[in-house]
Order: sequence, then C-alpha cells, then structure tokens
Amino acid sequence: MSLILQKISRRQVLIGALGAGAVGASVPARAAKDALSFVVIGDWGRRGAEHQAEVARQMGETAAAIGSHFVISAGDNFYENGVQSLDDSHWRQSFEDIYAAPSLQTPWHVILGNHDYRGNVAPQLAYGTRSPRWKMPARYFSRTETLADGSAADFFFLDTSPFIRAYRGTAVRIDGQDTAAQLAWLDRALGESRAPWKIVIGHHPLYTALGGAHHDQPDLIAPLAPLLLRHRVPVYINGHDHSMQYVEIDGIAYVTTGAGSETYDTGPASRPGFASGAHGFLRAALRPDTLDIAFVTERGEEPFRRTIPRQGKAG
Repeated sequence: MSLILQKISRRQVLIGALGAGAVGASVPARAAKDALSFVVIGDWGRRGAEHQAEVARQMGETAAAIGSHFVISAGDNFYENGVQSLDDSHWRQSFEDIYAAPSLQTPWHVILGNHDYRGNVAPQLAYGTRSPRWKMPARYFSRTETLADGSAADFFFLDTSPFIRAYRGTAVRIDGQDTAAQLAWLDRALGESRAPWKIVIGHHPLYTALGGAHHDQPDLIAPLAPLLLRHRVPVYINGHDHSMQYVEIDGIAYVTTGAGSETYDTGPASRPGFASGAHGFLRAALRPDTLDIAFVTERGEEPFRRTIPRQGKAG
C-alpha cells in the first residue's frame, strides 16, 4: 500500500425503492478472503456517550467477522470542539479506550469534520506520532490499496469544511484554507489515477436520501459533482448528517455514515433510497468489479445492503 499525496426518539429503519439492494435485519457479516474489507464510521467522539461505546463494541465484532483491513473515519472525530493538544483527554476517552477491540487496531484513515475545526487541527495531523494506527498525513490526501487480483483501488480523502460558506468567520475556523488548490489537486489526482476503483471520502454530503437544504450540500455539489462524473467515480462516502443514508444520483452512489454516536429520527427518505436514524457504521468489501456495502447497527442488524459496480475501466 502506498501513500499518494437531535437524538433519536425511536429506532427506525426505513427502506426505499431499491429492490434487491435492501434486505431485512439480522444478516450476519461474513469474512470474504477475496475482498478488501474495511469499516467506515463518522461523527463519533463523545467520550463513550450517546451510544458511541455500543457502536464501537459492535464495530469491533463486525471488523473481526469480516477480517477488516482498516478503518475510515469520515470526520467529526471529537465533539463538540475538537481537541486542543496531543495530551487532550479526548484521545484516551473518545478514541483509545473506546475502539480498543483487537480487530480495530488496524490503520485508521482519518479526515476532519466541522467540529474538529472548532478545536486545534494541528494535534490531529500530528497524532500519528503517538498512535501508529492514526493516519492523517494532511488535511486532504490519497492512498492506494491493492485488491486480491493485484489491481489497485485509489481512495481520495477530502477536507470539505473549507467549502462551506456558512462557516466563514465562525467558531469553525476554516478561514485561510485554499479550496481552489484542493479542487485542482483532486481533479489532477483523479485524472492521473489508472486504478479501476476511485473512491472519494468527505465529511459533508453532496446528495442525501432526505434531500432539501438541511441535508444536501449545494456548496459541495457545484464544485465536486462535475469532477466525480467526469472521472467516473462510482461512490462518494461521507458523514456529517447523523444518520445512515443511501441514494444514487447520476449513476453515483452517495453513502452517508454519520451515526457513530448521536443520531436523530430521519423520517422517510424523500428520494428513492434508504434513510435511518439507527446508531451504527458501514462495512464494506471491495473486489475488482464490485463494492459490497452494508449499514450495521449497534445491535448487529443490517437494515440495508447494496452492491455497487465500478464504472468502466480506467484510462
């Protein structure tokens, strides 16, 4: 592998019109030797509160069952105001002591969320010197994973908070970040990639199954959606919205996994897709031609699964 630069009132599972992609609960996770398996969690660090500890416990069990190679954190790693230093108690109380299962002692590829920008970002960039599993080499970065057949999968990790205009001049201290430079990097990196798989990770959503001004993010749709389409990216994964959601727009799967601790009652999806306010995370199995995903609740239920095909061949 190489480096390339509102709380829930009831447990509610709502499945939209996605045919065989949606399944009932209590589907066991199974290890797949031919797949690159991993888990994704967003919006989690609450010192074990708001169901964080319960989600972490199930995440450890699922990671062991599927033979997870790594964890992706989709941001908002520490609530409410990020961390202040490398010695902040959050590191122990929200990370080290919570995600302590042996199966979670794998690399954590981490991005920043808006709550992380309310604190000091520098310690999160530097924590890899303290913890060998914490991997945040830059505010945005990419890396390559090798699949079972020897082919490559390129993962692109974004820093989306600076794109959100409403944060400017607020406690979310994104001022001074160069979004034009980040967009140019992403466009160039996607264009140069010859990997069959290109997967993009960001904290904020572009599109959601719930839609509307409180869930979709126009400040990201305008600059990012054309790049994802042009470079044939099949899937964008994010956190931020404290829920589990899946929707397909223009042939791209948009997957929200922001249910690592506090969630809310989503109500029904307004687009054909899936939405749930259950607490949980995402498990994934990447093969040369398909990406199998499933949302997993803190009770180990799998209310939704989907197989995403890769979009054509690189080049």
